[in-house]
Amino acid sequence: MPFAGHRIHCDLVCGIGADGHWHGRYVVRVDADALRALGLHPDQPTAVVTGPAPPRWWHAAAERNARRHRAG
Repeated sequence: MPFAGHRIHCDLVCGIGADGHWHGRYVVRVDADALRALGLHPDQPTAVVTGPAPPRWWHAAAERNARRHRAG
């Protein structure tokens, strides 16, 4: 892992949703200086998207593949 243990913090938040099913989500926080070292801090130009977004078919294919892997 590119981050030292004290520079990253992970939490799992879970509970029963309005539909009665369990839901969970991860919250990951990384120290800003650790991101800066990798060129990922929002204040750095390398953290900004500079190219065009992938085409719509690419997103659709990714969603299909995600559903396929989740079901299996």
